[in-house]
Amino acid sequence: MSKIRQTFRKDRALFIPFFMAGHPTLDSTAQIILNFSQAGADIIELGVPFSDPIADGPINQQAAEVALKNGASLHWCLEQVKKVRLQNCKTPIILFTYLNPIMAMGVDHFATQAKEAGVDGVLIVDLPPEAGEDIYAILLDRGLEIILLISPTSNLERLPLYKKLNPSFVYYISRLGVTGVQEKLSENLSHEIKKLKSHMGPIPVSVGFGIATLEQAQKVAEVADGVIVGSLLVNELNNAGVEAAKLLAEKLSNGIHTI
Repeated sequence: MSKIRQTFRKDRALFIPFFMAGHPTLDSTAQIILNFSQAGADIIELGVPFSDPIADGPINQQAAEVALKNGASLHWCLEQVKKVRLQNCKTPIILFTYLNPIMAMGVDHFATQAKEAGVDGVLIVDLPPEAGEDIYAILLDRGLEIILLISPTSNLERLPLYKKLNPSFVYYISRLGVTGVQEKLSENLSHEIKKLKSHMGPIPVSVGFGIATLEQAQKVAEVADGVIVGSLLVNELNNAGVEAAKLLAEKLSNGIHTI
């Protein structure tokens, strides 16, 4: 069984932190991956900075801008994954990316290089299943796992195609709009997740976009297979630094894993 799928066999919700590679500095990226792994992350989402991040809110957009100014690129991101693998980091790593950087590198070349670097899975934010079957097939053929996004407005008639592509999990967007912390979760979130899980069968459902507190993360952990926390951690990196973000990740990990 593939690495990400195996991780979801744990009898609890997973903690999946996100941060932007190259932010706050190039030198800190590998250390942040290691820190989150040590803090109890079950899977780590590594954001690939992109100049037009349409799905990202202000916090992650700013982080992407900083990373690009620092000189981060897709190739450089793969080097960071390779670096932490050489330091015995075994936590599954997912690249959270847009399609453009992959196309610029070449899909075949990217898939080969990502697998060799130690990447486990890829989430292409702006590539829906209907438009990406060929690309997803290439990634799967190279041994990479895929993750697909589903939003509250997704037509349930599309779900057979999602199941056909057989992602290692689906990333359910907890609200409409872009990423970013929010004061409260949708009142319908629990119902929406349970309904989606009934349609997806054995494919796990993780939830992200806007989880702003430990209490919100724990509430999501009660009904979802995974809890994805991004902007909260990116904001902590931006305002308090690498070690403070590690402490916050430990707090989130411990809190989610008790549910």
